Amino acid sequence: MVIACVIDNGAYSIKIDYSNMPEARIIPNCIMKAKSEKRRPFIGDQIDECRDASGLFYILGFQKGYLVNWEAQKTVWDYVFGEQCCKLNLKEADVIVTEPYFNFASIQEGMTEIFFEEYDCQSLLRVNSGDLSAYHYTKTNPKTLCCLVVDSGYSFTHIIPYIKGKKYKSGIVRIDVGGKLLTNHLKEVISYRQLHVMDETYVINQVKEDLCYVSCNFNKDMKTSQRKDDKNHIVRDYVLPDYTTIRRGHVVQPGQAIQNDYQKLRLSNERFTIPELLFHPSDVGIKQMGITEAIVHAISQCPPESHSYLYNNIVLTGGNMKFAGIKERIYNDVRCLVPEEYDVSVYLPDDPITYSWKGGALLSERNDFLSRVVTKEEYEEEGTQACYEKFDV
Repeated sequence: MVIACVIDNGAYSIKIDYSNMPEARIIPNCIMKAKSEKRRPFIGDQIDECRDASGLFYILGFQKGYLVNWEAQKTVWDYVFGEQCCKLNLKEADVIVTEPYFNFASIQEGMTEIFFEEYDCQSLLRVNSGDLSAYHYTKTNPKTLCCLVVDSGYSFTHIIPYIKGKKYKSGIVRIDVGGKLLTNHLKEVISYRQLHVMDETYVINQVKEDLCYVSCNFNKDMKTSQRKDDKNHIVRDYVLPDYTTIRRGHVVQPGQAIQNDYQKLRLSNERFTIPELLFHPSDVGIKQMGITEAIVHAISQCPPESHSYLYNNIVLTGGNMKFAGIKERIYNDVRCLVPEEYDVSVYLPDDPITYSWKGGALLSERNDFLSRVVTKEEYEEEGTQACYEKFDV
């Protein structure tokens, strides 16, 4: 069995470790600078050492879902692979690294060159994260012929049909809504209604993670959120961190006593209207389908004999799938749009963020794994052309 180094290189976080480890390490894929410590950049999880994380300035390797700032990404990789973080020896490793769908050839070539020439890895497999999620799902459900992966991350949401282990490229749908847009929209709404927080991406992202959920009955929840009495079970207060006694904000019930008069936000309908953008991107002027319409459209582009299998095996992955209620909402909406003759089944992993990483770990256990990679010797002989012949990305 090959022990590979699996790197799910997302725009927001890197999920990484050797394939024989039980869980991946999740490390922010960015460089951050704080007002309190202007001289020191914080790379990845070094942000935990920052004394005051208010007003953080982000330097990201990815823009609009694609790797464009190589200097920033290389700095993060050097830290993550090095002694201060994961202590990975890539010189003796077979590396699995993820990349976006329909990635640009220049980015693919740059990534291949860095891993072979800078990090001197033994072999490389570039793959889409959805491929690893689909493999994970079919490996744990051996009788499954097809599945539909809904991968909703930092920049995009992709819907990808997989038929007999191969992605059906004509059915892939991309929605330009991801976690970044949701956080930015929440910043705008709070800044307009309560408190100027446009510089507080780090804190408001935590607010989103701690408080937002997907509504299964939008109109009912909207009416409830407008009530002024005790029957309003939606409204919550969020105590903001002061980085002296509170490192991370927390949720409290309205009216609950708060010591020391800490600054707080009150969220009501914002809790469910922000994730609603995943289902109605047109609410912020993005003229695209929402997730459920995109699921039906993606399946409609596939061969008719695969439709029943795809509807019965919808797999949810990515950070946005951690919103409470999202599985039930997607099931209900798809069920309403699909003929009764089809069974609809939606699968939400226990941890949708590391699901594809675990798929990579399982893939490295295959007997034919080494036939899928490009070795250092092949790269030195053929260059990046060897990758085009082997990798289907």
